[in-house]
Amino acid sequence: MTRLRQSQGAAATRILGIGSSQPERVVTNDDLSKIMDTNDEWIRDRVGITERRVAGPKDTVVSMAVEAGAKAIAAAGLTPSDVDTVLVANCTTTVPIPNAAAQVAELVGVKGAGGFDLNAACAGFCYALAAASDMVRAGSAGRVLVIGSEKLTDVVDPVDRSTAIIFADAAGAMVVGPSDEPGIGPVAWGTAGDLVEMITMPNDRYIFQEGQSVFRWATTKIAPIAMRALELAGVQPSDVDVLIPHQANLRIVEAIAKRLRKNGAREDMVVADDIVTSGNTSSASIPMAMDHMRAEGRVHSGDVALLIGFGAGLSYAGQVVICP
Repeated sequence: MTRLRQSQGAAATRILGIGSSQPERVVTNDDLSKIMDTNDEWIRDRVGITERRVAGPKDTVVSMAVEAGAKAIAAAGLTPSDVDTVLVANCTTTVPIPNAAAQVAELVGVKGAGGFDLNAACAGFCYALAAASDMVRAGSAGRVLVIGSEKLTDVVDPVDRSTAIIFADAAGAMVVGPSDEPGIGPVAWGTAGDLVEMITMPNDRYIFQEGQSVFRWATTKIAPIAMRALELAGVQPSDVDVLIPHQANLRIVEAIAKRLRKNGAREDMVVADDIVTSGNTSSASIPMAMDHMRAEGRVHSGDVALLIGFGAGLSYAGQVVICP
């Protein structure tokens, strides 16, 4: 009987480097009030956003992913030749073929890399991070460049205040590689497929979401998923130094943090609030928030961070990581 050889990977994985990219153009709430029925106070009260970044004509899912990916590789102290796989989480590429990952790999300089796109909407980055970690542990990859990149302004009605005030454009990236000690915990993930109609793209044109329904779902269902991620990683809520949920809405972020603190998380747990100045950037929001917090001195190497993504699908995923 023929026996197939199986690859053997690393005992554990960790995040080696982080990077992010945003377009130059800043759009404030006052700017939006000039083209739709809204104002700064209304937007701040409902979603907590003061400004967001909007892509220019030359900014694409691929170009932003390339910039964020290159920064992550450099932050890891590596060169592109040290990376052998590229994953791009996104839900806003304008065409399904070619995928973004192959283009990003070539432009970053990761020649001949394995690469594919992954679509789990706003949970996409956590899904991709889990896949990358498992690939390194299984031996099918050595070091993986994981990127969340979105140009949401391509799929948002620019005068619809229910979506145009929220979504923005950006990319965030991490390099995942082998480690002697676990730096990325097991993923807690799943879907609520019976609720897919809450966030859709009717006629494949613009995003539609039932805002209040999504808010109620996220503020009640996501904290238990976060607790499950902690359980899988074998840590207590009090061990968490940093909470980085998907930056969907500041009120949702604060509600998740409140629920976790009721379950034992510390009052001094740092909570990501990148939504305020970056808007909702879907799969880019978690890695970009961590990158910004690190630059601001709010996140430090060795911190225990809880990541939790959630969005259309309805898909969700979370894991505990050690900050690089």
